Amino acid sequence: MTSVLPADLVPGIDAEARKVVAVRSNRLLFAAPVALALVATLITALMAGPFDPLGQPATGAATIGLYLGMGAVFVVAALLGIGATGGEYRRKTMALTVLFAPDRDRLVTAKYAATAAIALAVALAAELVSVLVLLAAGRGKVEFGLRLSEVLAAGLLVAACWAVLGAGIGLLLRTFSGAVWLVLGWAFALEPLIWLVAKGFGAGGLVTVLPVSATVAGVSAGSFQEAEVFAPTPAALVVLMLWAGAVGVAGWWDLRNRDL
Repeated sequence: MTSVLPADLVPGIDAEARKVVAVRSNRLLFAAPVALALVATLITALMAGPFDPLGQPATGAATIGLYLGMGAVFVVAALLGIGATGGEYRRKTMALTVLFAPDRDRLVTAKYAATAAIALAVALAAELVSVLVLLAAGRGKVEFGLRLSEVLAAGLLVAACWAVLGAGIGLLLRTFSGAVWLVLGWAFALEPLIWLVAKGFGAGGLVTVLPVSATVAGVSAGSFQEAEVFAPTPAALVVLMLWAGAVGVAGWWDLRNRDL
């Protein structure tokens, strides 16, 4: 069967994927969001009442565990991306990697593709576990339909975007720990603070172009429509893809033009 990828790119993607999977701490990261999705979805499915069409989230309170699992997936995706690039600088192996893969364009493409594919696999596993739990324990509490399908599809796309974002930030900062602190600090402290300040000044719409806001809006399938800080789902996904593209291109340009 003919590969959909260029033949000269496949070995690089395979090598980068092996690097990610070979690290024991990464394998533990793969399991963490899947375990969280299982436990959290089971708890929320058992505790939730009947499905309320007017409730939040729009897919039903029983699916809150699914969203928690997806949030963990996005964090893991970013960490995997950072590890694939910033981790090379921490281990001082980037020069050796470039020696064996001198075409830096293909090297960056392989890193982005490998981390995005692994993030997709982790996201798919976490979502599958959540859906199975909802089927078993959430009957009558979840709207199994187009809206839930939109959430699941958006979750896969967002996971890939955060993998590329993490990898691009790792290339730009050339450090693992600094990139991790930047991503986690921005996602869980700085951007939420910006939401509050902007909303207090009546300018909540301005923050809809920020990456975490786009992430939440992208996977919420129309939930929280009254909140000023979240854009409509399709627009939010476009915003996040633009962020991933911009940071990815910036990381590629940095590796291509700066000395190691």
